Amino acid sequence: MNRRSLIKGAAVTGAAGLFASPRAAQAAGPAGMPTYRYLRDALTMPLRYNPTGEFIFPCIRGVYDKISGARGRYYLYYAPHEKPGGICVAYANSLAGPFTEYTANPVIDNVLPSTTVSHVSSPHVTWIPAAKQFYLYYHGENTTTRVARSSDGLTFRDETPILSTRLVPGLTETSYARVFAHSGRYVMVYMGVLGGKRHIYHGWSPNGWDQWQFAQTPLINPAGDGLTDISGPHVVVRNGTTYVAYHGNDGRMRITEVGNNFDREVHLGVFHTPIASDNGRAAAPSFGTDGGVEYMFYEAGARLNARICIARAV
Repeated sequence: MNRRSLIKGAAVTGAAGLFASPRAAQAAGPAGMPTYRYLRDALTMPLRYNPTGEFIFPCIRGVYDKISGARGRYYLYYAPHEKPGGICVAYANSLAGPFTEYTANPVIDNVLPSTTVSHVSSPHVTWIPAAKQFYLYYHGENTTTRVARSSDGLTFRDETPILSTRLVPGLTETSYARVFAHSGRYVMVYMGVLGGKRHIYHGWSPNGWDQWQFAQTPLINPAGDGLTDISGPHVVVRNGTTYVAYHGNDGRMRITEVGNNFDREVHLGVFHTPIASDNGRAAAPSFGTDGGVEYMFYEAGARLNARICIARAV
């Protein structure tokens, strides 16, 4: 299938800086991905806000060069998934952690300005230079992806739904979205449930806030990995091309080349396998670089019983 027609002629090329290492680690995996070793849990228990005893979908962001008066150089966004959820923040001066919980968590709860939902979860934050603001993408319910914005990365406002199942016929869920600047526009990768199976879909916007368009067919199919379900996508730019990293229903993380035009589907295989303490599942990767060293934040453990971990490239 030629996906170029889905993008309506809009090339998304040359996305430097989403995940590029200034100092190469050991390239042991597909697409030259490094080997990641578990370093520590990101959060030290007990936490003030911990309604369900489980946390998912980490998003790590450097804020030291974007705002003044930040509580740390790095903000880690995460959330419980089970009801009521709640978007949370922790902070540290190094990606090696550990991170300190923000005392006013959750920064977004399930009582939204426009409605009340059973839960909110899966936070992903993107810095928008033109707006000089952080945009926070999250879901609530599983059928709706929303965005809110903030000048300080802690106080979010203007909650707005931007994606729902009605925009992509056949899908019963549209959630777990991440958004990345990519060649002068913003590209979203997210999980869509089609025929009871989890696939990776994508969309694009000129500004990350509105005017979203969404491809009507999957970007990545689980059958290409011999799986039934894939989720937790993250855009990775290496080697002059674009990939998507994600996890599968077997608990391992894989990477697929989609190309700079998001019109390819070249499954490259497993780049990370859970260790014993991950209890059979490593998922929802988020990547960062600190002092020339690559880090991966991920959720470990069975769904609804997961915690946030930090791994470092070796």
